[in-house]
Formats: sequence, structure tokens, C-alpha cells
Amino acid sequence: MAEKAGQFPFTRGIYPNMYKDRLWTMRQYAGFTSAEESNQRYRYLLSQGVSGLSVAFDLPTQIGYDSDHPMATGEVGKVGVPVSSIRDMDRLFKDIPPDQVSTSMTINATAATLLAIYIVSAQKKGISADKLRGTVQNDILKEYIARGTYIYPPEASMRLVTDVFAFCADHVPKWNTISISGYHIREAGSTAAQELAFTLANGITYVQAALDKGLKVDVFGKRLSFFFNAHNDFLTEVAKFRAARRLWAKIMKERFGATDEKAMLCRFHTQTGGSTLTAQQVDNNVVRTTIQALSAVLGGTQSLHTNAFDEALALPTDHSAKLALRTQQVIAHESGVTHFVDPLGGSEVIEELTSELEDEARSIIDEMDNMGGAISAIESGWVQGEIAKSAYEYQQSVDSKNRKIVGMNSFEEDGEPDAELQEINQSSVKDQIDGVLALKAERDNGEVQTKLDTLQSVTQSDDNLMPTIIDCIRAECTLGEVADVLRSVFGEFKQT
Repeated sequence: MAEKAGQFPFTRGIYPNMYKDRLWTMRQYAGFTSAEESNQRYRYLLSQGVSGLSVAFDLPTQIGYDSDHPMATGEVGKVGVPVSSIRDMDRLFKDIPPDQVSTSMTINATAATLLAIYIVSAQKKGISADKLRGTVQNDILKEYIARGTYIYPPEASMRLVTDVFAFCADHVPKWNTISISGYHIREAGSTAAQELAFTLANGITYVQAALDKGLKVDVFGKRLSFFFNAHNDFLTEVAKFRAARRLWAKIMKERFGATDEKAMLCRFHTQTGGSTLTAQQVDNNVVRTTIQALSAVLGGTQSLHTNAFDEALALPTDHSAKLALRTQQVIAHESGVTHFVDPLGGSEVIEELTSELEDEARSIIDEMDNMGGAISAIESGWVQGEIAKSAYEYQQSVDSKNRKIVGMNSFEEDGEPDAELQEINQSSVKDQIDGVLALKAERDNGEVQTKLDTLQSVTQSDDNLMPTIIDCIRAECTLGEVADVLRSVFGEFKQT
């Protein structure tokens, strides 16, 4: 093959030597009912060889409610860690140096606020924002498509996204300001080609919004990152990752006029497919995750999370989380695949699948362009409808047993799953709520109100919101209070 890794359009990898020089970041996703429990898991994972942390937040945090809010009842700490204030973040990262660990935060509607809390928490430890490394997901468009944790209408949400772009370009230069996510699109039932197309179409929208704000493509383009799913169709998944790099490089160069090759790179994190894991015969999920993780590595990922085998049943235990990490470590250090750059490149099957997926994704993107772009296609419900059709067709194939799922619709066994499961600690929920109430009683509420009033006036202007949100966090305003101010100006989005 004439094309080499590290050269446009980067089909074979974004670096000339790929993993021969440096392995991917092994990043395990975790968040429990309390900041203390989550901190314990993070320090455990770091001791086991994890090279980057990934924070899962609970649902109230994701949609801008403090743990003591009536809307949070029954959801505090269920699917991740609750972070309502700077005090929660301080406890979450106790004894973890944020200038030495890369931190990914899976947060979207409240991304600007969580990033502000992380910055202030680091500054309290004497670490300036320009030393921080990590990623904030900050991908609101896929929330309207596939996930539902939006708060504000699309236009207001896009302002928050681009405010983070602009602020980080000046103050947090090592931070990835968005992780444009296909993961949740695939989890909602899309095909591999749709995952590719809808993700990159969203990426096009973010780039155009940043350009419209006067930002330079060769500057902010370097801090864009992506987040893809890895499913079971091994060769298709390897080809999908290669096609993503090639297509994005062409989009950035040809459509947006990027001249710096670093702004053309499709750098991406991969997570193995949660929706592929079964509650039946959970040990089989170890095999599924291994296949999926290997596809991500052979596809050239920069970062990887491997799901635990018990995730169809509960949050991972220490045992299942460690086994998920060990899966990556065995691939990295024992399989031999890291000794070669793009080991499957040149395979007739892989090259053909790569081109097919690129062509199919480009065709879908063209169709969305004709509708007026991703936002128009989302607001009309077209994207959601296409995913729903694919999900229905997939489920039909499973129900009819044309598609075999081992242990679920074939090779079944009787009996309940035999696994030690993680449980929600209800006393931790009470402690979290009590902590928020104590904060609101102990702080200087006059200063809090002054900062929130300032935030309201800045929100009504065109100024960047990040500095004012940071000022609010320093005064111990809560995440929910910041979100409420933005709600009062922006309104809330309701799906029709």
C-alpha cells in the first residue's frame, strides 16, 4: 500500500509508529453513589495500571439538578457519581493529582459547569488550568438523537459547546473540548455506517458553529476528539475505525480548509458495546468484550474502555472492573498486535469494507446536508427515525433467531445469573443529600446570589459564559443553581 500511517488521510493510523511508540490510554469508566466510593475505585484502578480516569455522573448531575432537588429523588447515585458542588469534586479527586492523570468526564448538557468545577478544584490544589489533561464529552447533539440528557434548546446548547472551545483554547490548551460521540447512537440501535455518518455530521455542525464564532479551524480543530462503539462484527468494526479517520481528514481539509494536519486527525476513544452484553451466561461477555476491544486496537484507537462482564446486571465490582482492565493489558502486552502498524491494512476484505463504510457514511452525510445539516435533520426527527428503523430490524433478526446471540436465543441454560453484584448504598444517598443541604446552609449566600445575578446578565449577553461560571463555582454556587439560571434565560427543550 502506498499510504502510510501518520500521513493524510490517516487511514492506517494517526501516528507513523502507532503503538510501537506508545500504547493507547487504558481508561476505565466508573462512578458510584458517593464521591468517596468513586475515589476509592479510581485509586484502585490507578494502582492496577489504568492510565486515564473516566467519570460516570448520575442522572441528576447530567441534567442539572442538585442531589437535594425533588427531581433527583430516586436517582441520586444510581448510574454514576453525584457532583452538585465543588466540595463533591474535591472529595472525588482526593489524593489524585489532576496534572498527572488524564481525566475524561462523560457529561454534556452541564459540561461547561463540570469543567469549571474541575478547574476550580485543581486550582485549590495549586494546579493551574493550563496543566490539566483530559476530555469533556460536551456533545449535545447526540443527546437529542439518542440519549435524552439535554436541558436547553439546540441553539443555546451550541453556545455552551463553543464557549468551552474558545475558553479552553486560551486557558486549558491540553484539554479535549469535545468528544463527538457515536457510542450512544450505536447503543440506540444504529448500524455501523449510521454511527459513522451521524457522528461526523454532528462534528461538521460543531466545526461550523465554532467558525461562525470566529474561531480558527487550525486551532480548535486540534482539540476535537471522537468516541466510537465497538460491537461484535469484528472486521466491520476494524474497517469502521479506519474509515472514520479517512473521512474526517477529508472533511476537515476539503470542506473546512484546515491546513494543519493535526487539525485533520480523527483522534478517538472507544468503548466496547454495552448493548451487546447479556444478562444470561454473563461469563460469555468476557469473550464479547475481548473481541470488541481487539477490533478497536486493530482499528487504531487512542483510548479504550472495556466493559465489565456483569454490566447487564449492575455496576461493575472490583473483580469485574479489574478483569476488564486485564483484558486490555493482555491485548497490549501478550497478543503481539502492538508490534505492527495497522496489521490488517492491505487485507482485501478490510480495504473493501473500509471503502464501503466511507462511501455509505458520506452518502448519509450528503443527505443530511440537503436537509440543512445535522440540527435540521435532528429537529425533524429524521435521524431518530432512521436509528429506530435499524434498531427494529436488528431486534427482529434476534427474535426470529436469524441472528444468534449465544446464551440468549441459542445455547440457552436455565437458572439465574451466578455473579457477585455491586449494590447501591442507600446510606450514601442520604449522606450526599445531607452534604448538599449543609453546603447551602454554611456558605455565604449573599455572595452566591451576587454571582448568580451576574451569571444571568452575562447569559443575556454574547460574552463567553465560562469565566462567570467559574466565578460562581468559587463562591460555592451549586451545579443545579447554575443550570437554573441558564434555564431561566434559555428555556428548556421539549421533544415533540
